[in-house]
Amino acid sequence: MTQASTLPGPEPGQLPIPPAGRRPVGVIARSLVALTKPRIIELLLVTTIPTMLLAQRGLPSLALVLATLAGGALAAGSANTINCYIDRDIDAVMKRTRRRPLVARGGAGSVAVIRPGEALAFGILLGAASTALLGLAVNWLAAALADTAILFYVFVYTLGLKRRTASNIVIGGAAGCFPVLVGWAAVTGRVALPAVVLFAVIFFWTPPHFWALAMKFRDDYAAASVPMLPVVATADAVARKILWYSYAMVAATLALTPYAGWAYGGCAVALGFWFLAEAHRLRARVARGDAPAPMRLFHLSIAYLTLLFAAVAVAAIVPWGRW
Repeated sequence: MTQASTLPGPEPGQLPIPPAGRRPVGVIARSLVALTKPRIIELLLVTTIPTMLLAQRGLPSLALVLATLAGGALAAGSANTINCYIDRDIDAVMKRTRRRPLVARGGAGSVAVIRPGEALAFGILLGAASTALLGLAVNWLAAALADTAILFYVFVYTLGLKRRTASNIVIGGAAGCFPVLVGWAAVTGRVALPAVVLFAVIFFWTPPHFWALAMKFRDDYAAASVPMLPVVATADAVARKILWYSYAMVAATLALTPYAGWAYGGCAVALGFWFLAEAHRLRARVARGDAPAPMRLFHLSIAYLTLLFAAVAVAAIVPWGRW
């Protein structure tokens, strides 16, 4: 990410808008993919595979894993695309997002790469494909959970909370927790306590992760009148809440230890100390009046979640790490 004083570059997959009337097929295809926010999908899938391994206590069939990942990716792509359709007005205001394919930039002959109706239809099509694939190739519980995630993200977070309350990402972030439930249901046909614990881990992880990003781009959200916590609260209050949620997240990771085993528990403790140390560092910098450097925590949070779920995967397939 660039500094706040400079214009951020395009997000991954964002493309220059061609002159009016010219929409090459390749540009359209890449723009549709960009609407699905592939990097977010990657992070969601990182949590799905280890959950499936833990549910199986080993390696599920390759066909099941591939079908679940494909269905989950389609569901996430559907939610993200419809989110871009709904938020195209505020995306045009924010520097970080104004190069998205649905945003028409000013100037003669400037048009959006993708038309709103096309994006909405594409998002709905992805959701339908996800339901069919998961229902027919995995099971209908997994399909129902994926559909719930889409509906929650679109109607509860994007339409209901995002522009109305600073609690938007706390409640709405639950949509990103559903992949672990989908993964568990894909293997077992039900949802069990370990899956609920993993849901809680991601639920408590989301606010520190996103608020760190929102601290960096506070002016963007303020310009778009989106009441993210850093817009409506002091930096000190935001850093304090980040710390609270970080402790809750680490506690949730430790709650999985009786099921996942001592090897996982040791990794969870070490990773938890690492995350909490950075959260405390952010809080201390804010308290001193220094520049908070929140992107350190943002990037660390991605590495943290990836490593934690890698530990889950290893614990699932290595018998000596269990109780």
